[in-house]
Amino acid sequence: MKKHPLEQWGSMVTSKKGRFLALAFWISLVVLSFAWPQINSIKSESGKNLPESEMSQQAATIIAEQFPNDAGTPLLLVWHRDSGLTTDDFVAIQKVYGELKAKPLANQTVIPPYDKMPPQAFLASASDNGTTIVTPIFFEKGVATDALRESLKILTKTMDKNNIQIDKDLVSDNLHVRYSGPVGIATDAVGLFSQADVKLLIATVLLVLVLLIIIYRSPLLAIIPLMVVALAYVVISPTLGFFADHGWIDKDSQAVSIMTVLLFGAGTDYCLFLISKYREILFHIEDKTTAMKLTIKESGGAIMMSALTVVIGLATLSLAHYGAFQRFAIPFSFGVLVMGVAALVVLPAILVIIGRVAFFPFIPRTEDMAYKKGKKQHKPTHKISRTIGRTVTHKPWVVIVVTLLFLGGLAAFVPRIQYTFDLLSSFPENMPSREGFNLIEENFSPGELAPVQLVIDTEGIDIHLQQQLAEISYIDSVADSRIGEKNNAIQLYEISLNANPYAKESLAHIPELKAAVIKMLEDEGIKSADKHIWIGGETASQYDTQQLTVRDETVIMPTMIALIALLLFIYLRSVTATVYLLATVIISYFGALGAGWLILHYVMGADAISGAIPLYAFVFLVALGEDYNIFMISEIWKKRRTVDHLTAIEEGVVRTGSVITSAGLILAGTFAVLATLPIQVLVQFGVVTAIGVLLDTFIVRPLLVPAITTVLGKYAFWPGALFKKND
Repeated sequence: MKKHPLEQWGSMVTSKKGRFLALAFWISLVVLSFAWPQINSIKSESGKNLPESEMSQQAATIIAEQFPNDAGTPLLLVWHRDSGLTTDDFVAIQKVYGELKAKPLANQTVIPPYDKMPPQAFLASASDNGTTIVTPIFFEKGVATDALRESLKILTKTMDKNNIQIDKDLVSDNLHVRYSGPVGIATDAVGLFSQADVKLLIATVLLVLVLLIIIYRSPLLAIIPLMVVALAYVVISPTLGFFADHGWIDKDSQAVSIMTVLLFGAGTDYCLFLISKYREILFHIEDKTTAMKLTIKESGGAIMMSALTVVIGLATLSLAHYGAFQRFAIPFSFGVLVMGVAALVVLPAILVIIGRVAFFPFIPRTEDMAYKKGKKQHKPTHKISRTIGRTVTHKPWVVIVVTLLFLGGLAAFVPRIQYTFDLLSSFPENMPSREGFNLIEENFSPGELAPVQLVIDTEGIDIHLQQQLAEISYIDSVADSRIGEKNNAIQLYEISLNANPYAKESLAHIPELKAAVIKMLEDEGIKSADKHIWIGGETASQYDTQQLTVRDETVIMPTMIALIALLLFIYLRSVTATVYLLATVIISYFGALGAGWLILHYVMGADAISGAIPLYAFVFLVALGEDYNIFMISEIWKKRRTVDHLTAIEEGVVRTGSVITSAGLILAGTFAVLATLPIQVLVQFGVVTAIGVLLDTFIVRPLLVPAITTVLGKYAFWPGALFKKND
């Protein structure tokens, strides 16, 4: 009789020769990967999020061509004295610029001649209240952020030498300076993520280790999953580094940070699925090799399917037009794929080599082994899981109504969520570039922070829109128009809004402004006016980001659902099960989003959350939620072949209860570690995802899914033949 493919794999990887060959194979991969750079060591980082086809990017291209500025990328020095800038302060600023002129920083291009300017001339550039002034330093375009950070370190030494405060509290009566603008924000962001990676890795490893020790009370068993994850990581990281080094992918520090969490969370889960089944079988089979063969046959399919679901689900991010979403796809899906392979290659080999000692001091033994050794069987009783199993099979409608009301109540808060697309809002309030930005916002006209850049093609018609634009209610001022250097028909208007250019209300003005200008151009006789106008600047870029995010959600979410539905149907051969397994995790997702907003807004004081959170949370929670559903429903499917429907459900809940609860706690814990970081977008993602995992672990998987399966009866398996006994 032909063996099942998983049984054949189990025989191969657990044989005396096979187990050592499996480890040798993986160690050879580790050794080979030493020749490649680690992903975190890659210097180049694209960070480009908007495609060239977006209006704000088209405007930027036209402006670069028609209104060239060769100065470079600016670092904004925001100088501030709370009691008001003094003449000595202006002299100190001049001295700094004199030193920068005499001894330029690396990659510095030009600096304004402030050192030659009379101190009184500064007054015209200072804020109306006299407390703040902003001066630029320009650097070469395209310089790596690490090189810019080195230049800023040297600049900081110059500030210290001149007794200018850069680290002290702004309220002290001294001259302070903050680095802001594009260079300041970029260097602060890279610094935050580089610090976060180390802290995140240490915190995640310690958390998983502690939870495993508490759950299994076995020091060796706590270390083994971490060993497997580590062996997977030392292959994944350099491979991704190789990809990035050759330009096949763009490195994204945020993606790498979250990938670390995902690997330790999901990777440990896959290990626990296999370990739990192995432990269960060791109570009945004495030979450890035979036990592992059966373990792989029984749980290998569910592990493979769970990993594949996550891989394909996360890979759908590659369909995004927004750059940050795209950059997440390959690291996530590739990492989980390698982790799933490691769980079925490395882990079985290690467990068979170590044997039952891996479970010390609570070693699983058969009844004969326990009798011969005079030991007591440490067989789990599953009292809580058995109680839950009886409840969902005897009172399914009560369970369904209560859980749906609970999840629906949380989901009711989703429409109240406020979103932001402002990058700086995700950084700590005491981050220098954000402090500098806040000083500019507080002491200058809000619209001057980031003027809207309106570009029009007049087709040679004599058009002047400055006065008409200035009369629009949400516009504060309009600078004189500039004429393109290469095309006299191109005009550029720099417009200052009368509100924070990053505020949600300002973003809504972009389509309003476009419609108004189209009307003006049509009144001047220009046909197809919508093809003669482009709006650029930060506000327009944020608006494009908002629109792209909505577009990506409408494409990725249904695509992911369709692909996972296809996988579930192929694996389960049941339309009904596919529908309700997907429906439950989607309901859980909305519940997590609502609960996350309650905590982030009402407990942690966040006014808004990143606009990227709904899509990130959806992709992770739907993919990872199906992991648990697949593992549990697979157990019910197998039991249904030999016992009646209700007993199969009860036994499915019992057999998977403790392992999925353990896995869920670990996964939620690892995502919760993100909430300890100083980066708000990661805090928000960590909170929402951790809540979602807990809802799946304690509500959806043990209660809602088995209750629905109970109510549907044999139709839960329709149209597959698995509802027949002994199939």
